[in-house]
Amino acid sequence: MIATDLDGTLLRDDKTISQRTTAALAAAEDAGVEVFFVTGRPLRWMGVVAQHLAGHGMAIAANGAAVYDLRAGTLIEAFPLPEDDALAIAHALRAAIPGTTFAIERTFCFRREPGYPPIEADDSLPRAGIEELLAADRGQPLLKLLAKHPSLDPDEFLATALTLAGGHGEITRSSESALLEISGAGVSKATTLAKCCAERGVTAAEVVAFGDMPNDLAMLGWAGFPYAVANAHPRVLAATRYRTGSNNDDGVARVIERLLAARAERAERTDRTDRADRADRTDRLP
Repeated sequence: MIATDLDGTLLRDDKTISQRTTAALAAAEDAGVEVFFVTGRPLRWMGVVAQHLAGHGMAIAANGAAVYDLRAGTLIEAFPLPEDDALAIAHALRAAIPGTTFAIERTFCFRREPGYPPIEADDSLPRAGIEELLAADRGQPLLKLLAKHPSLDPDEFLATALTLAGGHGEITRSSESALLEISGAGVSKATTLAKCCAERGVTAAEVVAFGDMPNDLAMLGWAGFPYAVANAHPRVLAATRYRTGSNNDDGVARVIERLLAARAERAERTDRTDRADRADRTDRLP
C-alpha cells in the first residue's frame, strides 16, 4: 500500500497534481498496489481533491477522524472527538493562552467563533462561542476542534497545548501558522491507517508512506517505509528514515517510479529463473 499526505506532500504549492504524479499513482494501482490518501483535510474539502484523484479509491481525512470513499463520495467510518473533551481543551487553552479562538469541523459542517479568521470564500455562516458551536449540529460527528492564535510560534503553541490538554485529545498541526488540529484521544493518521490496512491484510512492513508535517509523524513512524519530502518540517526530516524530492518536484512520484521499476525487475528475474528451471528439467527427461 502507498499512503500519502496531500498538502505539502503530494499536491504542489498551487494545490495541483502534476501529470507525472497522476501517472505514477495510476501505475501503482495497475500493478496491484492500493493507494490511500491520508490527509488533515476535512471532508468538505475532499471534493476538490477528488477531481484529481477520483480514480484512486480511499482517503483517510481529518487526521484519521474519518474514512472516505472518493469514488462514491461517501463517509465510511468516523472516529469523533467527544464534545466534553473538546470543551475541556478549549477552556484550558483559552485560560492559559489569551487570544486563542476556536472552530469545529463536523462531517460536512464548519463553524467558527467570531474571532476565528474566516477561511471560506463565502463566510456568511452564523458564528458563536465554543459552547454554542458544540451544542449545534449534533447529528454529525465532531471530527476536529481547531485552535488558532494570531501571533504565537506554531511549535511553541503545539508544545504548550500538549502540556495543558494532551490528555483530552490528539493535538497536532499541519499549518505554517499557529493553528492546532485536535482529534479524539488516540485518533491519528497512524491509528486509522493501521485499521484500514488490517482490514485488507496489509502489514506495516508493506506500507510506503509520505508526509511533510508534524501531523504525519505517527503515520511515518508506523509505516515500514517512511519518506519525508524535501520541504518537510525539521521534526519530520529528523524522524524519518527515507527522503525524496519536494512536493513541487514530484517527490512522491519519483519514489513510486523507482519502487515499481524494482518490482518489475524482480518479477522478470523470477520469470527468467523459472523458465531456466523448466528448461533444465525438460533436458533431464529420459
